[in-house]
Amino acid sequence: MGPFKSDFLSSLSERGFIHQITDAAGLDARAQSSVISAYIGFDATADSLHIGNLVQIMLLRRLQRTGHRPIVLMGGGTTKVGDPSGRDETRQLLTDEQINANISGIRATFARFLDFGPGATGAIMANNDDWLKGLQYIDFLRDVGRHFTINRMLTMDSVKLRLEREQPLTFLEFNYMIMQGYDFVELNKRYGCTLQMGGSDQWGNIVQGVELGRRMNEAQLFGLTSPLITTSSGAKMGKTASGAVWLNPDRLSPYDYWQFWRNTEDGDVGRFLRMFTELPLAEIARLEKLKDADINAAKEILATEATRLCHGESLAGEAAATATRAFAGGAAEGLPTFMLNSGDPVPIIDVVIALGMAASKSEARRLIDQGGVRLNDQPVKTATAFITEADLDGAGLARLTVGKKRHGIIRR
Repeated sequence: MGPFKSDFLSSLSERGFIHQITDAAGLDARAQSSVISAYIGFDATADSLHIGNLVQIMLLRRLQRTGHRPIVLMGGGTTKVGDPSGRDETRQLLTDEQINANISGIRATFARFLDFGPGATGAIMANNDDWLKGLQYIDFLRDVGRHFTINRMLTMDSVKLRLEREQPLTFLEFNYMIMQGYDFVELNKRYGCTLQMGGSDQWGNIVQGVELGRRMNEAQLFGLTSPLITTSSGAKMGKTASGAVWLNPDRLSPYDYWQFWRNTEDGDVGRFLRMFTELPLAEIARLEKLKDADINAAKEILATEATRLCHGESLAGEAAATATRAFAGGAAEGLPTFMLNSGDPVPIIDVVIALGMAASKSEARRLIDQGGVRLNDQPVKTATAFITEADLDGAGLARLTVGKKRHGIIRR
């Protein structure tokens, strides 16, 4: 798709962010001639976003850095319903207090990626509970619901996949796409928002919102989706043995965040540098050509640059320095730590899990059986082994390594 004339779409295209656009020529012309206000919605189902949200966060950042205004729409209202997209079961319903606490945690992440200052391009954080909570149900069905046909709604992947798998889809969830479409209409009315962006799985919902704006207000609205990000080996990005890769430091340490990026597959380095850092494209082209052991230098640059955006210059530098010392067999500062509080022996399997290096006992046992776990640089020979005080050095430390790249510390 392209070539584009606007800085905004040219930048997205060059860095691999574009999957589909409802009217590419129209949006390109609009982005050239005026400041666009564009939004992406985020449901408040946890108190932190994770790596799976990072493409959307970077979309908003790139929008702002090319002279436009990002709107972060928090789903304070739609979180009460639950987005059925990509799910086989109904989400747990949260209270208002839980949702508001989650929004507070998420706000901190966006403050690091976007500028919420004054001016035409200053970011806005909106909450759809502001307009959804006051809706009169009959009025809403009459004014908005009449623009949605059941025939069309049943063709949406979020509905179709759940029905094909014979998993229950509640009437509450079925309303989600109507509410999402109405969000676009409200944001257009309140903030002059003319573009909704999202992942490729949201294409159907975004198109419904574009059409709803035209039908209700004769507004010219646009939609843009980004591709689903999978790794070279076909895995969904951001899924690890130890769970989600969170963006808030109280959920995942900056060191572990750095380490996630350092472990990128060789074939993904160039693509991830383009999408998740702001290095010049010429420099990225040079780095992605590195081969064999040299590609590790590019991975370390990726890890440091991505961590800098998420956690700041200082913590990114600390994480990189900690990793350098860890790989060299040096200091333990900043590494995941397990405390031998009582001094009693602890099964090594439990320590591997506690340090986030395996998701289950069976996985930890398999790693040990395959020779992938080392204690103080010596292979752990049996999955029934224990860690005791005798394993600690004079400083009260022991070092646990899984594979070549994950390191942890046991201390008393």
